[in-house]
Amino acid sequence: MDILFLSNVLPYPLDAGPKVRSYYVLRYLAQFHRVTLVTHTRANDPDAAVTHLRSFCHAVHTVPLARSRLHDARYLALAALYQKSFLVIRDELASMHAALKQITARQNFDAIHADQLSTAHYALAYRAPRRVLDQHNAVWTIVHRLAQNETLPPKRWLLKRETRLLQRHEAEMIRAFDQIITVTEQDRRALELPNASPRAPILTIPICIDPAEIQPVTRNPHAQHIACVGSMFYPPNVDGIVWFARTVLPRVWERFPQTKFFVIGARPARELLQLAANEARIVVTGYVADTTPFLQETAAFIVPLRAGGGMRVKILDAWARALPLVTTTIGCEGIAVHDGANALLADTPEAFAHAVNTLLGDNAFAERLARQGRATVETAYAWRTRYQAWDAVYPHQNEN
Repeated sequence: MDILFLSNVLPYPLDAGPKVRSYYVLRYLAQFHRVTLVTHTRANDPDAAVTHLRSFCHAVHTVPLARSRLHDARYLALAALYQKSFLVIRDELASMHAALKQITARQNFDAIHADQLSTAHYALAYRAPRRVLDQHNAVWTIVHRLAQNETLPPKRWLLKRETRLLQRHEAEMIRAFDQIITVTEQDRRALELPNASPRAPILTIPICIDPAEIQPVTRNPHAQHIACVGSMFYPPNVDGIVWFARTVLPRVWERFPQTKFFVIGARPARELLQLAANEARIVVTGYVADTTPFLQETAAFIVPLRAGGGMRVKILDAWARALPLVTTTIGCEGIAVHDGANALLADTPEAFAHAVNTLLGDNAFAERLARQGRATVETAYAWRTRYQAWDAVYPHQNEN
């Protein structure tokens, strides 16, 4: 099949969860089909990444994208004027339409694959016998959870409004596409919205990685520190880290006062920088090309999410690196976490602090937890085997 694959982010290098999903789906499909990737790029995306993607895609076309607060203010005004979702309006860009118009004029495609909700409207604007939407998240649930945790009334009102508009938009997309894919059963159920009648049953195919390409970290047996890795501008990550720092860390420091908290990830939000400015034991690193030195000193890898959707790739990555993990119920949605076996689950400050303190105080238990996490990702989340599920979406009998 000739597949036109639309992405809002350049899916390489693998330094963010959405990229991991997109990359391994591309890798799998490109084994059996001619895949043309059309993707937005940011100013800091390396040319070598595009070269790598061209090594297995039939073709790669890039469309530059720049975000700014000024642009966002304009999109907020347009969203209010037209009673549409801010996120939907923000992602409707003339530059992408211009590129797709030229590409589809030169070539016919058997299918258009929209990677994430942010590319869905592009897929619907061009002809193809089949259109597939890979919903990395039920997006409305992310905003809904942020609204539940928000304490400022004006911001909470805006988030609730955005939730309603996103629910309406996602219902429209579900009706319009021939096939919807989710990464978790929770997201599949969340997309059972009013007036959303899918043309085919929604399929769930989890995010997968390549455990063979990720080596376990050799941790210092006397490690006493805590680490969290992610996109540090992403609101659910910011919310969870602030919650952890304010309500959990003081309880940890009562028993382990020398413990440091490493917050590792690109473009840290102002709230996170302020945490570090006020407390020397909180270290906000910004982007780090090689996290290994920090992870070698990590006694507890945490995913303290209170909002979000989809799957947390950082959990799969932590397991692959054989790191002892503490997360919340929301943090591990859709992932085969077994409390006390391959991770520790905690949803209150008291329980989360107890879990972290357990790992800080018992390295042998932490090692057992980490080994079982590694085993879980090897057996349940290896893309070369698990992604055979995509054959039901894009059959490849008699293909090259």
